[in-house]
Amino acid sequence: MLVVDDERAIRRLLRAALTSQGHTVIEAESAQAGISAATSERPDLIILDLGLPDLDGLEVVRRVREWSATPIIVLSVRSHEDDKIAALDAGADDYITKPFATGELAARMRVAVRHATHPRSEPIFRTGELTVDLARRVVLVAGREIDLTPVEYGILKALIVQAGKVLTHGHLLAAVWGPGYQNQRHLLQVNVSNLRRKLEADPTRPRYVVTEPGVGYRLTES
Repeated sequence: MLVVDDERAIRRLLRAALTSQGHTVIEAESAQAGISAATSERPDLIILDLGLPDLDGLEVVRRVREWSATPIIVLSVRSHEDDKIAALDAGADDYITKPFATGELAARMRVAVRHATHPRSEPIFRTGELTVDLARRVVLVAGREIDLTPVEYGILKALIVQAGKVLTHGHLLAAVWGPGYQNQRHLLQVNVSNLRRKLEADPTRPRYVVTEPGVGYRLTES
């Protein structure tokens, strides 16, 4: 288990409660340290505060979700409904407000782990000559680093998260641009075309980003 919280007393309380249940606990007191620990240690579950000194905890959720389905439970003093919605929309599995009961936290942890999908074992995606380091946001083709725009990287990341599955135009538009863009298919087509020119040996016969006519796109796995 990874605990990311800048309050030493909270970390001490959680360590005592979790180790008594047989868990191994890793601690981080900042967002960057938490992201680093999540990448290197690949914990079974992350307990995350939002009020961190260097980055908002929501950013930690977003960055971890770029490569991992590890369950994330937010543990925060922020009790407003908008804060909860933002955390859950960012990819958190659950939200508990402080002060909290350790028994409730343990129950929520069991539910989150039980419902978790299988996380990607490594933050590195490889298919053919394409390699994407999702933790560092580095894209390589045949060992050469490729410079992608934020939108192009967003499309590629969304496809990698569900590699092998067809993602509809609406899904990709909502994932990359937001829910107000679901009918802007031309916007997606232009950016996919640009992405292919950077990734594919022959963009007219794509090997990686494949079109499913009338439906959307799929990232092939080798």
